[in-house]
Amino acid sequence: MLGEVLTAIVTPFDRDGEIDFEAFRRLALHLLEDGSDGFVVAGTTGEAPTLSDDERLELFRVAVDTVGDRGTVVAGTGTYSTAHSVHLTEQANELGVDGFLVVTPYYNKPPPRGIVEHFKAIAAVSDKPIVVYNIPARVVLNIEPETMAELAEIPTVTAVKQANADLDQARRIVELGLDLYAGDDNIIQPFLELGGLGGVCVHTHVVGPQVKEQVRAWRSGDHERARRLDEELGPSYELLKVAPNPIAIKAALHLLGHDVGGHRLPLVEATPEERERIRDCLERLGVLTATPA
Repeated sequence: MLGEVLTAIVTPFDRDGEIDFEAFRRLALHLLEDGSDGFVVAGTTGEAPTLSDDERLELFRVAVDTVGDRGTVVAGTGTYSTAHSVHLTEQANELGVDGFLVVTPYYNKPPPRGIVEHFKAIAAVSDKPIVVYNIPARVVLNIEPETMAELAEIPTVTAVKQANADLDQARRIVELGLDLYAGDDNIIQPFLELGGLGGVCVHTHVVGPQVKEQVRAWRSGDHERARRLDEELGPSYELLKVAPNPIAIKAALHLLGHDVGGHRLPLVEATPEERERIRDCLERLGVLTATPA
């Protein structure tokens, strides 16, 4: 098992737009102490589309070195090119990551049999677990249950990050014997109630302990406590909708004193109005002291 609460960690940049690896280390260590069991590195939240292969691989190396045996490192190695995804997976495997997050091939819209062959090719280069990332809102395609059943036959496909609120599809994933992770933070609770394992989260950058407690409460049978925590986490779900990911979460981290830098274009920093809305969410969560009136 790769963990119950995995944080899709942001990639810090310095003033010149280069990756700030020391800030990355500091943030990873903080999150390990704050409820995260591990990390997805170089995912959407990590601004992977703007990273070179060398940068991505160095992030994996630094993550493995920093985390050690205290958590897991899941490398984002999926792209819309099978050959490129295989190459990244091979290299990440050699660096000692614990598993791979592989997104549905995007933009070129392959048929279901193409999706299956894509995952088979990636699985052939490592014996470490693969988390299938199904996110129809970003890649246009939804991995339908019939295709997911074929992917489940690949021995190293062990989990699904499902960013799709269709509970019937989520239930089918659990029935296939795959670990189900919520791919959107606001569906962790309904997925737990279906037998899900936890989430690959963004909001855990700022509410990690609460999310870890929510998952543990549910799994220990304290369902009322888990549902109450989910309600209390409402402002964290609202926060993520203020601006496209990871703009809002980076702004939130700055407000909490974590220097993670800005973004690479085409992403831009939050506007003053957006920052105020994010501040309000953090104050209502109780993680930031309210500013005097």
